[in-house]
Parts: sequence; structure tokens; C-alpha cells
Amino acid sequence: MPRYDYRCEANGRTVEVAHAMDETVRTWDELCRRAGVEPGSTPADAPVEKVVGLAFTRTGGRSDPGPPGPCGSACGCHPR
Repeated sequence: MPRYDYRCEANGRTVEVAHAMDETVRTWDELCRRAGVEPGSTPADAPVEKVVGLAFTRTGGRSDPGPPGPCGSACGCHPR
């Protein structure tokens, strides 16, 4: 199952969660339930957005993007 990072602007937290590609997480409550984390004092209906970019590794650090690709950035268009 793919893993995604979601960010909540209300509390500044980014949380990783696994779900099918055709699913979307929309609120802080839904994200916390799926990830098994405590919601704290953030309102349950606070919106979350999927983070587009480098994925977190299972060790908690960012994955190595490697050298820049032909487009001049580490966008993933280069071979690994």
C-alpha cells in the first residue's frame, strides 16, 4: 500500500499514512485515525493537504534525491 505525507496548517504537523491511491484524506481527525496518532487540541475538521515532493524514509529522514536530472532539479526524471 502506498504511503503519503499529509500536512495540517492548523498545527504545522506532517503525518505519514498508508492508503490506496484512489483514496484521499481531508481532515485532521481522519488523518489521525488512519495513522494511529493522538489528535491533540487541533480541531477534528481542520483540513489537511497531501504533501507533494520527496517521501520520508522509514527511518524518518528524507530519501536521497540523487544528482539533478536533465531538467536541472531533483524531480525524479533522472535514473537512480
